[in-house]
Amino acid sequence: MTQHADDNALDQRAGVPELRLAAGDPELVPQNDVLKDDLPLDRNQAILQAAKQVGAILKKKEHPFALAGSVAVYAHGGTQNLQHDVDFCIRPEDAGAVAATLREAGLTVYTPPEDWLLKAVCLGQQVDLIFELAHEPVTQEMLDRAEELSVDSVLMPVLSPTDLVRSLLAAFSEHHCDFGAVLPIARTLREKIDWDEVRRACGDAPMPAAFFFILERLEIIPPHGQPHDQPKENQR
Repeated sequence: MTQHADDNALDQRAGVPELRLAAGDPELVPQNDVLKDDLPLDRNQAILQAAKQVGAILKKKEHPFALAGSVAVYAHGGTQNLQHDVDFCIRPEDAGAVAATLREAGLTVYTPPEDWLLKAVCLGQQVDLIFELAHEPVTQEMLDRAEELSVDSVLMPVLSPTDLVRSLLAAFSEHHCDFGAVLPIARTLREKIDWDEVRRACGDAPMPAAFFFILERLEIIPPHGQPHDQPKENQR
């Protein structure tokens, strides 16, 4: 369970002002307490609804952003087995403006103890607004690589498959190394990922290297240095 921080906390690192509930803009999104009884019983659909609402708000105000996390995997063609929240990438310098926009739309926005993201609540679902991905600031270049995709009929920028997987592998450590969660993503998106770029970005870090070994043994990707389009019978 995620521990919520004080709604009045300040995030000096991101330049985020005091975060508190605002009156809301009905043209952007209805109030959470009005819609909570109308949410679909299916949790996946509830998460998609929250992703669409927040994405529409950020698009309307022209904030640079990209959808990330399990909803981004779904947008790229993954199965609709979404996790517990919605993730968006924003630039660190935009955190304050994004927080203000969401507050104006009637969403609760707060700063957690972690200093690399903001959190919001939309339609009863948790939304993470991440401005540091895998220990590196979200950049305009990363957002420029995002693809405009339909997320349950709403178009929005979605983090590229290569950046998605690279960020997941870069986050591996001795304390967090859930290969089982990332393996289905790598398998589903393997044809859309620039694996050479992912290898370069991860360098010789031991946890990603172990994951690459598993992917090679499962024939999800070819061994390092072997062409990706080579027939499998020549890979053995």
